[in-house]
Amino acid sequence: MNIPSDLSIAQSAKLLRIDNIAEGMGLEPDRDLEHYGRHVAKIKLEALERLGARPDAKYVDVTAITPTPLGEGKSTTTVGIGQAMKHIGKRAIITVRQPSQGPTFGIKGGAAGGGYSQIVPMERFNLHLTGDIHAISAAHNLIAAMLDAHLYHGNERDIDVHNIPWRRVVDLNDRALRNVIVGLGKRFDGIPRQSGYDITVASELMAILALTTSLQDMRARIGKMVVAYDRAKQPVTAEDIRAAGAATVLMKDAIKPNLMQTLEGTPALVHAGPFANIAHGNSSIIADLIAMKCGDYVVTESGFGADIGAEKFFNIKARIAGLRPNAVVLVATIRALKAHTGRYRIVPGKPIDPALRKENVADVEAGAANMVRHLENLRKFGVNPVVAINVFADDTPREIAAVREIALANGALGASVARHWARGGAGAAELAEMIVSACDAPNDFRLLYPDDMAISDKIETIAREIYRADGVDYAPAASRKIRQYEAQGLGSLPICMAKTHLSLSDDPKLKGAPDGFRITITDVRASAGAGFIYPLCGDVRTMPGLGKLPAAMHVDIDADGKVVGLF
Repeated sequence: MNIPSDLSIAQSAKLLRIDNIAEGMGLEPDRDLEHYGRHVAKIKLEALERLGARPDAKYVDVTAITPTPLGEGKSTTTVGIGQAMKHIGKRAIITVRQPSQGPTFGIKGGAAGGGYSQIVPMERFNLHLTGDIHAISAAHNLIAAMLDAHLYHGNERDIDVHNIPWRRVVDLNDRALRNVIVGLGKRFDGIPRQSGYDITVASELMAILALTTSLQDMRARIGKMVVAYDRAKQPVTAEDIRAAGAATVLMKDAIKPNLMQTLEGTPALVHAGPFANIAHGNSSIIADLIAMKCGDYVVTESGFGADIGAEKFFNIKARIAGLRPNAVVLVATIRALKAHTGRYRIVPGKPIDPALRKENVADVEAGAANMVRHLENLRKFGVNPVVAINVFADDTPREIAAVREIALANGALGASVARHWARGGAGAAELAEMIVSACDAPNDFRLLYPDDMAISDKIETIAREIYRADGVDYAPAASRKIRQYEAQGLGSLPICMAKTHLSLSDDPKLKGAPDGFRITITDVRASAGAGFIYPLCGDVRTMPGLGKLPAAMHVDIDADGKVVGLF
């Protein structure tokens, strides 16, 4: 089947006016929307209060097996499910993250879905949208500038220049900025100190945007952020340096979710964009709360594999929001299952190993150990899992049958071949029916650990129960920080593990369902405003770098002024 490029499909789509999409959700465009052209709008937070009496929709999370570097079509599947619900007579709303320019111009290209299951306008989705990420960058860097100005103008708070965790951010993969020295030059150029940059989507402000529930709640959370420590090792907050108010003002429009649509007119709320391997990896609570009042089913997406994004969806997002998911979809591909045998190498920017395109049922069965591990983990949260087999043209009936049989034998309530990429919503109708059945079946949603468990015990619970590690080793600095955070009264916060997305372990080379390993915690950070503790596992970086052939090389403008090469 000859399918045009994602960008060609998106640019040839006939879009509905965003007012029509809003009206289908029960919103009043003149009252509830702030328009950004004909096809994009922000939803005012007042709409949530007005819709409060409506019943809640069913709540579905889309996650995946441990992905290859190419991703396994989780966003595409999320969009496909949202479109498919209409084909079976249900009203669905999808809620997804706004993509960072890091992956957009780095490895994967666009993040709006793919084929005939996309969010449109695709260029707007991937390039700036309504400016939310830029607002976060501006607010974050304003705090950094005010912090350095505080040091320069006398350091009233007696800040220790060697203990300032607040770095600067930029929404690009730029490894050269990981470690920098600021304040070089003459005396009036600032106080020299070592610092660095993170990618914007790893900013605590991004996490706050995703986890807040109101403008005043966001203001309070920003004020609680720890930006430095004084020489007595006491925390200094954004409130202490009087930066919280201005940062909130810069983000007052970003707190409003963005309303878009899929190729088939399904409403899509696009809001917040925290990475899952170095942040909590889920779209905003506010978007979900609004969506829950506007349809029969809310289909949201968690970043990367279920050991990362879904674990954080349950233990952080659902915990803070007070929402109970009804079902979870585990996306699997034949090529990824084969890769989890460890016999294949997938390198971004290079052709896929031809052996991955050949039928090999034995490798599918061996690599399916990874899928089984994720199914077991999802069951620990008491939700009903359904497996979506996101098929490619080279997948064979025997390989697909093997995945379905293994999934059903290991706890999946259903396992469906999903062809939404090539056929749109119609290609995922069977999957949608299975999701409806999973939502209707009894479940017993539960969190993995209680609030009052010690920080190290929470870390070890995740490591043992989800990653299946034999134990956890802590760098001396990490142990010191855990003691410090508990003394500060932060011990009740949930855990947001920063870990490689390419393995269930902290070693990206360990494929499949590894065991006999230990997790190494190299550092621990406190996101006191967002409301979680942030351990760093192994060699994970909070500022990615570009590869030799980044996706940005292919993006351009044609003679007619249209974007080309964007996935």
